[in-house]
Amino acid sequence: MIFRKLGWIMKGQRGFTLIEVIAALAITGLIGVGVSTATVQVLNQSARNSDYTTASGHTMNAIYWISRDAHVSQTVEPNGASGFPLTLSWTEWDNSEHEVTYAIDGDKLRRNYSVDGGGPNQTLVAQYINSVSENTTCEFTGGVLMIRVTTTVGDGTHAISVAKVRKITPRPGL
Repeated sequence: MIFRKLGWIMKGQRGFTLIEVIAALAITGLIGVGVSTATVQVLNQSARNSDYTTASGHTMNAIYWISRDAHVSQTVEPNGASGFPLTLSWTEWDNSEHEVTYAIDGDKLRRNYSVDGGGPNQTLVAQYINSVSENTTCEFTGGVLMIRVTTTVGDGTHAISVAKVRKITPRPGL
């Protein structure tokens, strides 16, 4: 019964006009463009956040390990123009001699640790190190070790760099 009434009311209409179809397609297209633009922006921001978190984590890890060893060291020997390789050494209470060398190998910071001249134990401390001499440096002056570590994650205009600086006062020689 209802369908008969609807058929009687809409008797002269057989479909949509061309203008109605074009208007519907235009509105759908605008919504699609807006959704795709928002999706691209969310993905780009997510990638930037991920790169920043990675760079920051590697920078903080490098600072942590160098600081940890520098606090107990009795001798600090930076080498080269940038201060790397950095050699830290100390004697423990049981007269065991410890030596740690931090070296930059490409974009990696490696830690070589040995006790009493034994074979070195090598650890990868951080990756993505920006090894340009003014970006990652260490210098020892006036009894204070100044460390600057910069990591760069990503390529080209999307590269994210994070730099951290720390001043460390090693324990004095005994």
